[in-house]
Amino acid sequence: MNFMCYTARNAGHRTPGNPCRSVPACRKETYRMYRMPHKCPICEGKLTVTQLSCPTCGSRLEGEFSGCRFCELSQEESRFLLTFIKNRGSIKDVEREMGVSYPTVRAALDGLIASLGLSTPDAPEQDNPAAQTAQAANAETPDKAQARRDILNLLAQHRITAAEAASRLRGL
Repeated sequence: MNFMCYTARNAGHRTPGNPCRSVPACRKETYRMYRMPHKCPICEGKLTVTQLSCPTCGSRLEGEFSGCRFCELSQEESRFLLTFIKNRGSIKDVEREMGVSYPTVRAALDGLIASLGLSTPDAPEQDNPAAQTAQAANAETPDKAQARRDILNLLAQHRITAAEAASRLRGL
């Protein structure tokens, strides 16, 4: 397998897309390009891209760059997405191509949707613990609603400060 030269020092001896074979020193410096990791191998925190470089001219850009949702998919999720797109979203055709059952395809699709941070309109709320927690936090009893209105009225009448109102609202 031929690898491309990605060092700025000797990038001038080749053209883009041309394997690096002509300069022996360059062959020693070539390396294989790996899929970009998105999680720290030590703590599993999210990695930030801080440098981009051009293999053709050797120029470099430094800063903080955001990644794309699709780049963060696992290889399995990427393969499934490509198969799904290739079959124009037909679960039946995806089943046939992958040789798996409908529930397996559906589970893979639901996993892909979750990995991309998307939600589905028909997703049952009882199966989603995060949605249940958010619903419980947002649920207001009539007493809470009245207390909130009272605090806001006191603030509007300048009987309490904004900081005091915020503190009271947080306490509800």
